Order: sequence, then structure tokens, then C-alpha cells
Amino acid sequence: MSEPETRSLNLLSWKLTDNAVVAPEERLTWPRTISIGLQHVVAMFGATFLVPVLTGFPPSTTLFFSGVGTILFLLITRNRLPSYLGSSFAIIAPVTAAVASDGASSALGGLVAVGAMLVVIGLISHFAGVRWIETLMPPVVTGAIVALIGLNLAPAAKNNFVEDPVLATIVLVLLVASAVLFRGLLGRLAIFVSVVVGYVLALILDRIDSDNDYIDTSGIGDAAWVGLPDFQTPTFDLGVLPLFLPVVLVLVVENIGHVKSVAMMTGKDYDATMGRALAADGVATMLAGSGGGSATTTYAENIGVMSATKVYSTAAYWVAGAAAIVLGLSPKVGAVIAAIPPGVLGGVTTALYGLVGVIGVQIWVSNKVDFSKPINQFTAAIPLIIGIADYTWQVGDLVFAGISLGSVAALVIYHSMRLIGGWRGTVDVGRDGQSPRQP
Repeated sequence: MSEPETRSLNLLSWKLTDNAVVAPEERLTWPRTISIGLQHVVAMFGATFLVPVLTGFPPSTTLFFSGVGTILFLLITRNRLPSYLGSSFAIIAPVTAAVASDGASSALGGLVAVGAMLVVIGLISHFAGVRWIETLMPPVVTGAIVALIGLNLAPAAKNNFVEDPVLATIVLVLLVASAVLFRGLLGRLAIFVSVVVGYVLALILDRIDSDNDYIDTSGIGDAAWVGLPDFQTPTFDLGVLPLFLPVVLVLVVENIGHVKSVAMMTGKDYDATMGRALAADGVATMLAGSGGGSATTTYAENIGVMSATKVYSTAAYWVAGAAAIVLGLSPKVGAVIAAIPPGVLGGVTTALYGLVGVIGVQIWVSNKVDFSKPINQFTAAIPLIIGIADYTWQVGDLVFAGISLGSVAALVIYHSMRLIGGWRGTVDVGRDGQSPRQP
């Protein structure tokens, strides 16, 4: 039997082991593997369910496609790359804007377009490698784009916060406290813990003070325990597509960063799998957008679980994907999630959206971007203002909002300054092109 045929037959087989460190192609006993898989569900849950709640999409549908997307990811990467695909926060701003202007179906069309572009990038990267991506988007550019996407959402966090400032403040304090009070997995679940505590507190306050509606649970009792998710179909509106273009760049950066993190932890070389990973995330995002779910991305939360447990087995991710599908098939679970009070969301998103912005800063710091250089200063400064202030530019039916304009500005400013500076001899066009010469 040929090697490709053997690999195909062994795609879903793992070597049983009892080692302290479990490789992707290995597994613990099934009871222990299932318990690790359920930890992955808990780790992804807090962030994955928040995205549909914040965008107005059905939570159960997003959970369902999150599980399906994870299983597709494992299949496309030939069961070699342990990762979970959860909801991407990068799509919150464009989806919110698209829903407000053209409805939910047009936002889903934007997600399908994002997935399609990600598949194309994945295919190119599979054959050509990812060096071209690193050249197109050096750290100063990617950091600026990620930062402006998070900070552009500040008004949305404020709108939820002012709905119930007291409850929002309590949840925000709980989130910060949880991050330092707990260790290990519980510490990584600070968002989830604060949401659960805030939810319970809202239920208690609703019982004590009947004059104020702290939480609306009317939809929970009527929801069935088992049923199909609320599937929706996309429509494609050329006018909203520019809103989603920067999301592609962020998903590319997130996936590459997470795959490299997994490679570092496992000691395996995943460079040849990078293109497959990008394409797999694209396929999962297209499928989710076609049915009413959210765009997906590989999750740092689950990478954290692997770091804590030293279990890198892809078998645990099959368990997590299957569990997410089961949760997605329970309208009752979706109704419970949909009932999260605005005050709770306001407290969480005040921190969460800020953290997205800080990830952009972290990209700059970890890559030692030198902000004494004008090329880096302008590449970061101008897009941030455009994104935070949400500049808009309309050309016919096309509307370019702050995230789109800011992302384009980062790319144009950096490469223009690099090109002109290299020609004039004022910029050292080396490997990163980020070191302007002194006059």
C-alpha cells in the first residue's frame, strides 16, 4: 500500500500514550481525552458566544458552525494541526455596520466574501509560502490594523455600558479581579466567569427589584431543548463589501500567529501546513456565513489550554468540535445566551475591545518596531485616528468606513514611504524596510 493511502487510512487514528506531553498524533485514554476536549469547549465558549450576542446573530447557530468549522479544519489540515475555530472579534464592527445599513443577510454575504478571499490566500500560501504576506504586511502595519479594529468598537462598548452602569461596573471589576485571583485555566476564563456572575446577579436583582428589568428571560422557557439552529441565508451587496476587507488581513495575521505558537509548543514544523490552515479557516467562514454563523479564527484561548495541559492531541479537538455541534442543536442554550443583559455586555466589552487594541500594540512590542522612525510613526498614527474617529468616504454606492480606510491607509503609507524613501536614500530598505537612515 502506498504512503498516501496509508496516511488517508490513518487520518483519524492516534497512538495511545500515557506520557506527560501528548503529541498531536497521540491521545490519552478516551475518558481523559474527552475531559480535555470539554476543557477546550469551556475555554472557547466565553468568547465564541459573545460575538453573536454583540452582532445580533443567533448564538446557537454560531456555536453549531464553530464545531463544524473545527472538524473541517482538522480534516483539511490532515489531522496534524491542533486548533479550535471560534468566533472572530474582528468581524464585530463591520457586521454591526452592515446590519444597521442593509440587514443581517448582507452582513452574512460579507462573511462569505471574507472566507472566499481567505481560501484564495491560503491556496497561494500553500504553493508560494507566507513570506509574501510578511512582506506586504510587516509588523507595524498588522499592529496598526489590529489595534484600530479594537479601538473602533469603543462607542459600541459605551452604548451597552450606559444601559446599566452599576451592573456593568461590577462585571468589569469582576473581570479584572478574576484575571489576577485565579490561576491556570480558571484565570484564562476571566471573561466567562465575569459574564456568568453578572448574569446570576442580574437574575437576583430582577427578583428583588421587580420595578426594573435587569434581564429578559421570557424567551428561555419557550425554547426547546433540542432543535435545529436558526439558519439564515446571505445576500451580496457590493456596498457593504469594503467594510469586510480589513477582516481578511486580521484573520490571516491571527492564523499565522497561532500556527506559529502551536509549532513552538509542539516542536513541529507547520510551515507546509500554513496554507492549508488559512484555506481551512476560509472554508469554515464561508460555510458559517452561508448559514447564519460568525466568521471563525483559530483560538488563542485553546492554545492556552494546550500550554497548561501539555496535551496537543487533535483527538481532544474532535471532542470539542462535536460538543459545540451538540450545544448548537439546543435552542434552550441559545436562548440563555441571548438573554445576557446589556449591562453585563457593557462591562465585558469595555475590557474586551480594549484588549483587541492592545493586541495590536503587542505585535509592535514583540517585533521591536522602532517608533523613532518616521515611516513607523506615520504608518501607525494616521490609521489609528482614522479608525477611532470612524472616518467615512462614499463613492457611489460604496461606503468606506473607518476600519477599511484605516487599513488601506496603513498599507499605502508604509509602502509609499518605503518606496520613496528607498529611492531617495532616506530609508534603509532592508528585510523589514523599517529603518530610515539619518540625514
